[in-house]
Amino acid sequence: MAAAVDLLSEANPLHQLLPIDWGEITRALSTLAARALAHPVPATTAVAKLGLQLWWDAYETSALAALRWQGVSAMSKSQTADRRFDAPEWVQHPFFRWLQLSYHALSGQLLEAAEQQARDSVERQRLVFHLRQLIDATSPTLFLPTNPAALRKAFETGGSSLADGWHNLLADLSAGRLSMTDADAFTLGRDLAVTPGKVVFRNRLIELIQYAPQTAETHEVPLLIVPPWINKFYILDLQPKNSLVRFLLAQGFTVFMISWKNPDASMEGITFEDYMTEGPLAASEVAREITGAEQVNPIGYCIGGTLLAVTLAYLAAERDRRFGPATFMVSLLDFSEVGDTAVFIDEPQIEYMEERMLERGYLDSRAMSNMFNLLRSNDLIWSTVTNNYLMGNKPPAFDLLFWNSDGTRMARAAHSFYLRNTYLENNLIRPGGVSLLGQPIDLRRIRQHVYAVGAEKDHIVPWRSAWQVTRLTGARTRFVLAASGHIAGMINPPSQGKGGHWTNEAPSPPKTVDAWLAGAGRHDGSWWPDWAAWLAARSGRMAPAPSVGSAAHRAICDAPGTYVLER
Repeated sequence: MAAAVDLLSEANPLHQLLPIDWGEITRALSTLAARALAHPVPATTAVAKLGLQLWWDAYETSALAALRWQGVSAMSKSQTADRRFDAPEWVQHPFFRWLQLSYHALSGQLLEAAEQQARDSVERQRLVFHLRQLIDATSPTLFLPTNPAALRKAFETGGSSLADGWHNLLADLSAGRLSMTDADAFTLGRDLAVTPGKVVFRNRLIELIQYAPQTAETHEVPLLIVPPWINKFYILDLQPKNSLVRFLLAQGFTVFMISWKNPDASMEGITFEDYMTEGPLAASEVAREITGAEQVNPIGYCIGGTLLAVTLAYLAAERDRRFGPATFMVSLLDFSEVGDTAVFIDEPQIEYMEERMLERGYLDSRAMSNMFNLLRSNDLIWSTVTNNYLMGNKPPAFDLLFWNSDGTRMARAAHSFYLRNTYLENNLIRPGGVSLLGQPIDLRRIRQHVYAVGAEKDHIVPWRSAWQVTRLTGARTRFVLAASGHIAGMINPPSQGKGGHWTNEAPSPPKTVDAWLAGAGRHDGSWWPDWAAWLAARSGRMAPAPSVGSAAHRAICDAPGTYVLER
């Protein structure tokens, strides 16, 4: 990991692009060093163990190389499932093979030391996370002299790949961002978010899109989607082949979508209550007026699900029954266990974010984007560095990465309220821990049927935490576990035939998440058809499809609207 010296240097131009917190990494290393000095015997034993492992790796590599030179087949398989080391040289060439083995041995020893020397689970999580960032950032695949694939391509192209990589780096430095995708590959309304519809309502916080029906008849009860305001809604309407909106329309549902305003400094005083009243409450009034339905079935995704839950609890206290059966997609209500996200959210860090928001009136989109990217740094950061700069390739034209790079700002007052009452204080699980518009919020008042989805490999909303909706509300809940992660687990159209999902058909709701898992059965393919059947049974009879808009709410513009275009 000697290459870390170059990365730690402030002169390194990548410091302007990469969100790595070297201060936290240094503190983690200092903690391990101090513990090693305080307990020299275990530390010496660990060093000896590592030395023996490195010696054995060197000996085995030399022996296998000698066999190959004698014509004996050897080193035919990779020693790791790490995709960064897929190039054949990592197996076949003695130097690269030994380098790979040494890297993994050193990495394993460092993480093992963090596991053993941490004083509690909180410190263990922090140490392991930051040390893993160091490990990922110092992989030999990230440096030209120790990346055989990059060296091979440089030789094959006569050095033009290196010139292209340098051009890509200079372009990113000029733009002040790491290009994870080709920013010119897609245009909203032409390539992405193309499902036909109209904006039928607009206020200072939302545009409400009503999509054109795709069937002659639709269910009487319309659907209202509440997406997260920390991202843009079109993750749910990417391309026709993977659009959740298009799927719902084809099943005979009338679909309304909230598109959130991208806040600027003038909106710093917007509150969380404003997000509720001018978001799902205002949208539901419009949807009911246009369709003539007494109720709307809401769908909340991620933080949109958190907002939906407090809205349902608020309406229950007001005895307002405008919302029918609700869906929560990878949504957190209990923030006791939030995975590695906890590393970024504590009192000092929230105070720092609040200071930044006071200066600007909002939290810049890069702050949240950097946090989420670090949770999957190999996939979202270091693979980009290798592809763009070492291999000299253009960033890929990938719809998910395009959306991921199209961030939004967060209004100061609303975001501060959200962070403090969820991640920091976890007030939603305490009846009355939060009050909105004078009403104490009690999730137990939520009584309508609920469909909740978690994702098996979710790095933002751990699925065991997503399951907690089943015990926190008074609702009869169907919980489904989707394969894959926070995005890919949700955006998984049946036509792709990928992945799988788990359901538990026990007549009585399991009391614990482990009991749910023990009784769950796996099914191949997407969970969308199961959800569609659940929705259909709770969305009324079929009737002629309603018009798009009404006399009271005439079409303002075509979907995807104007708010989603704001950068």
